[in-house]
Amino acid sequence: MNSLLRIPYALAGVLTHALVRAVPAGNSKVRRGLSARRGIVERYALWAAESRDPSRPLVWFHAPSVGEGLQALPVIDLVRSRRPDVQIAYTFYSPSAEAFARSVPADFVDYLPFDTFHDADRIISALRPTALVFSKLDIWPALTERAAAAGVPVGVISATLPESSRRRGVFARAALGDAYRSIERVGAIDEKDAERLREQGVRRDRIGVTGDTRYDQVWSRARRPAPALVQSLRSARPTLVAGSTWPTDEEHLLPAWTRIRDKIPDARLVIAPHETSGTHLRSIQGWARRSALALASVDSSDAAAADVVLVNRYGVLGDLYGLADIAYVGGGFQSAGLHSVLEPAAFGAPVLFGPRNEKSRDAARLIEAGGGAVIKGEADLSIRLSDWLGSLPARDEAGASARAMVQDGLGAAERSFALVSALLAR
Repeated sequence: MNSLLRIPYALAGVLTHALVRAVPAGNSKVRRGLSARRGIVERYALWAAESRDPSRPLVWFHAPSVGEGLQALPVIDLVRSRRPDVQIAYTFYSPSAEAFARSVPADFVDYLPFDTFHDADRIISALRPTALVFSKLDIWPALTERAAAAGVPVGVISATLPESSRRRGVFARAALGDAYRSIERVGAIDEKDAERLREQGVRRDRIGVTGDTRYDQVWSRARRPAPALVQSLRSARPTLVAGSTWPTDEEHLLPAWTRIRDKIPDARLVIAPHETSGTHLRSIQGWARRSALALASVDSSDAAAADVVLVNRYGVLGDLYGLADIAYVGGGFQSAGLHSVLEPAAFGAPVLFGPRNEKSRDAARLIEAGGGAVIKGEADLSIRLSDWLGSLPARDEAGASARAMVQDGLGAAERSFALVSALLAR
């Protein structure tokens, strides 16, 4: 790290440690993240003392949140199945990833401590990793520097650096430049990402294009047997699955769906709001009641017969896209950005989304392939839904194009596994 930034970075670390000690536990994301880090270095040391086998290599994957974890998961699965001699550690940063992290097939799972040089030294000493692998872009300067200093090769899989990323700013480049230069191997999603990462300091001979492992992850999920929940909701009724919707999506989607029901009375809506707060759910329930639509929650016994199935829990949307004749993906009407269009596309569902999708390369690819379309409002959405729900050939053609787009992106998991294997071989 730039020597001028070490002091303020260290002071920031002191502040976060003070907050960990002082802030009481609570349900907010910030409080959960702080309280979870109390005694964290000791937890690493305890696991290492009890379970770390020094005769076996250990690969340490870090993915800050769920999206990056899903990108790491296909590679972790390959390591687990092909290298039974390897121990696996998995760390994450965001409290929103805690439940997902517990499902990862790793020997050790925990939060990553805040990035201080002292804690980085301690946890590296405890885990004694053979390799450290970051997923996507969450590269921490202190951890990377201390790992490299300890002789631990560092790699990145599904690496991306958007043109608009704040990591490309002057301050961030000064803070991260040494970390990027010390990375042993980088597998970028595409050549544009690779070039931007070279500009950040990654050596040209250490970076290649391996693709995006999310394609492998969603494809694998779509090919596995449907879970019991999905089987219980199967129906011959034309079904729109709307996932990760915000109120800005629903102000267009819900009136459009009322119009569609006038044309296709047996059409069914499965809707999974991005937030499951009481206020958000009540607004959808009120709309269904005013529209004389039978509504049921996803876990209720009468859900299969309902006109509107309300998904009021997390963790099931990726499977529920298997019910979709058409999918609507939320986030495209606000600055938060579009959610993943790959999950429904892998099931062969044509995908609709709002206009604020410029940061999603997957949305652009889907439009180009003919498997997705942008809608600008209620009238536009009504027309597109009517076209695809009312014409089986048109819907099947678009769905096949969506599925083919995902298939074209497969193979990144194998290439990323080769990258990890090369790090372990060092």
